[in-house]
This record gives sequence, structure tokens and C-alpha cells, in this order.
Amino acid sequence: MSVFCVAYHTGESSFGTHVMTEDDNKHSTERVQDDKPYVCTVCDKRFKRKKYLKDHVRTHSEERPFVCMICEKRFRKKTHLNNHKRTHDTVKLYSCTQCEKQFLTDRYLKTHMNIHSSKYKCTVCGKCLNSSRHLAVHGRSHSGEKPFECTTCKKRFTTSGNLQCHSRIHSGVKQYNCHVCHKAFTQSGHLNTHMRVHTGDKPYNCDVCHKAFRRSGHLNTHMRVHTGDKPYNCDVCHKAFRESGDLNTHMRIHTGDKPHKCSLCNKSFSQSSDLNRHKRRVHSNTRPYHCPYCGKLFKLESDLKCHVRIHTGAKLYSCTHCSDSFTRRQQLKRHLLKSHNEGTWFTCHICQKKYPLNCDLNSHLRRHEAVKPYACSGCPKRFYTASELTDHQHVHLDCKQFCCGLCGKNFKYKRNVPKHFRKCSNNFEFVNF
Repeated sequence: MSVFCVAYHTGESSFGTHVMTEDDNKHSTERVQDDKPYVCTVCDKRFKRKKYLKDHVRTHSEERPFVCMICEKRFRKKTHLNNHKRTHDTVKLYSCTQCEKQFLTDRYLKTHMNIHSSKYKCTVCGKCLNSSRHLAVHGRSHSGEKPFECTTCKKRFTTSGNLQCHSRIHSGVKQYNCHVCHKAFTQSGHLNTHMRVHTGDKPYNCDVCHKAFRRSGHLNTHMRVHTGDKPYNCDVCHKAFRESGDLNTHMRIHTGDKPHKCSLCNKSFSQSSDLNRHKRRVHSNTRPYHCPYCGKLFKLESDLKCHVRIHTGAKLYSCTHCSDSFTRRQQLKRHLLKSHNEGTWFTCHICQKKYPLNCDLNSHLRRHEAVKPYACSGCPKRFYTASELTDHQHVHLDCKQFCCGLCGKNFKYKRNVPKHFRKCSNNFEFVNF
């Protein structure tokens, strides 16, 4: 039989000992069970009252029966609803004497004051929190502990709240609705941020350049432009980035991972933005952007910006070795390689031909491999490059997007314009003469 010895003290003197047996331990457990007879069937947590169990069970579900009549936000507990209602009251009577923050209740103020008193201070980074619970959660950012696991995809989280928010990805539940455009969100914070799109509110201002932002995170990221701080470093090539998302995207260069796949031509991309751009440029005939100088239509805003430089003469990319300037970054890169031998050539492993850009090499390799990934939606023809497909698609369209600036005649193909323009300009000079 196992024996546990427990000493009882009053003040500094010990007045006796008691030997606790396994039977005593068993009776102690039974008393706890008698005191908390209501058991959660999900996590086995016990409660004294049925009401407490009922409130707890909602943490495992999406049930939120208590609704705010002002903003329609929903809550699991009535007390949470009552606390929330006070946020609609503009009067905040309790002010912090050290940072001038204001609070709805004295209890909120007292909790906040723990930050200034350093009652709950992280021993690793020195950050002060307002409660022991928040300190424990913060400690997981240093230890890497993630005790909450998603039962669907096994992803782990530091808090139960983050897990609950993540679970809505699998359930599809979006319970927070915008009353203006009816867009739905999984989190109330996302809805609050979205509402600033309609109100135009940008409460976060940069002290340096006075630029305003809708989100505090965007302001924090922006401040790194002024400080030059790049806290995210690549372990492979040691390149530094301002945002963790930029580092994650950069790592795909080393891993070769391209998770975003086009459903029309099976081409893969490392970024979702690249996939969306590819779909608009290659598989869409919509041209919402027009040139204010010549009226030419474009599928992408970036293409329009590059085109406008033809009219304005702007050359944003200058060579550091000579006086040459270029309208596009790719043109500068080609120039640096060919004229100043700066940069890295991309060499074909089959014919040893060299290219200044990786995309040029990939297009070249498709011709060796006889791969034509770009398919026309109007006929069975396929093409090696997106530009070849774009040129071909004009066969199926009545759109004449190229115009002679002298006589106004329109053309389907760009290649037909120079020849006509030379002829037209000669006639124009003859008439004027």
C-alpha cells in the first residue's frame, strides 16, 4: 500500500501528521465528483451546477444564443452580452492615471493597472500583462507550446479562442454580418475592421509621414519602412524581410513549392496573387483599364502603368554604371547583364543558351520539351507562352485595340500598325507640303 505523509502547520509550529492511504485518496476523488456531478462529454471537465455545464458546452460548439439588439453581435453567456452592451455607451467613467486609457467599469481599470505595476511580467522579454492567464498564454510564444489541436486538420494553437476561430474554416460558419453590404466574417474583429471600408475611418496614423491605416498591424509593418527594420531572415540565403508573409513566400524559391494551381491550364504559382494575375492576363478577355492618352485597353493595371510611360517618357529604372534608364525593371536587368555583366544568367541545360530572366528560360525550355500549357478557350490550339495565346485570341474577337494616331484607323494586331504608320506618315507629310 502506498503511503503519503502530510504535515499540518499553524504559524511556524507543526501540530501533527496524518498518514493518507489510497482509500483516503479514493474518497477524496469521490467527494470532488459529488461536488461537481455535471461532466462535459467532450473534455471531461466537471461542474457544480448544470447551468455552468450548459455555458461550458457552448465553447465546443458555435451556439451563441444571446444577441445584442444594437449591432447583432452574438454571445455564449448573458454576462458577456451585458458587458458588451456597455461598449455602446460612450461614457467611460474610469480613467487610468498613467496612460489616460478609459474603461467602462472599475474592475476593468483594476485589471489594466496590473500592466503598470508589473505584477504579471514576462521573465523572458519583460512584457507586462494584465492577468496571470494572459501571462501564461504569452509565455507560449517563447516556449512554442500549442496545447490546442484541430481535430480536422491537426493544426495546433496557443489558445482555445484561436482554435475556435480556426474551426470555422472547416465548418463554414460566418456569423458576423455587415449590415451595409451583407458580407460575412468568422470573427467579430474582422467585421469591425471591414466596417472601416464603409466609414472611411483610418484610426492608426504614422508619426513620421502621417499616413493613416485601418489596422494597427498595417501601421506596425509600415513603420519598418522608416526604421529599416527587417526582422524576418531566410535561413538559406540570409535575405531579410519586413513581413513574415514575405519570408514564407520567399522560401518557396528554395523549396520549389507552388501550391496555387490554375484550373484551366494546370500552371502552378508560388503566390495566389500571381495565379489571379495569370487568370486575368491569359484566360480572361475583360479589359477594364484604358489609357487616357490613346484609349488602349488593358487587362491589368500594372500593364497600363507601364504603357503610360510610353506617352509620358518616364523611365523609373536607372543603371548605376551608366546614364541609361528604362521603363521596366526587366529591361534594366537585361541591360546590367549584357552591358555590365552584373547579375546571373540562366542557362539552358540542353543547348546552353543563356537568358537574363528565369521566365525567358522557362519559355525556351517548353520548346525543347514540346510543352504547350496555354490553351485557347475558343478552339483546340495550344501555345508555348501567354503572349502567343493573347495574340491568337484576337482571331476570335472583334476587338481592335491598336489605333493609328494620324488617321484613326484601328487594327487587331500590333504588328500591322508600324507598316501602316510609315505609309500614313508619308501621305500626311505629302498633304501638308
